[in-house]
Amino acid sequence: MLILAILVLGLAAGWIAHLLVGRGEPDWTRLFLVGVVGSFVGGLLGSLLFGDGLELRPTGLIGSAVGATLVLALAQWVRGRSTDTSRRRRRR
Repeated sequence: MLILAILVLGLAAGWIAHLLVGRGEPDWTRLFLVGVVGSFVGGLLGSLLFGDGLELRPTGLIGSAVGATLVLALAQWVRGRSTDTSRRRRRR
């Protein structure tokens, strides 16, 4: 049951991040991965902000969504930079 909750929470966090940052049609596999990774990032940031140390703990939907938004924005920034670099190389 815990695994199912983690899967649903990860997908929900990825979907919320896509609503905030995403462009185009959602890729559900990518959103799931972003949501799960973002859940850990959000949990880690929450632990650091509230003085719990570097313990990885399950977080709520808000922490997961914040972490997933950060991860998705970073992934889009990296993808945009690699696309821009390849376009510049073609022009030369």
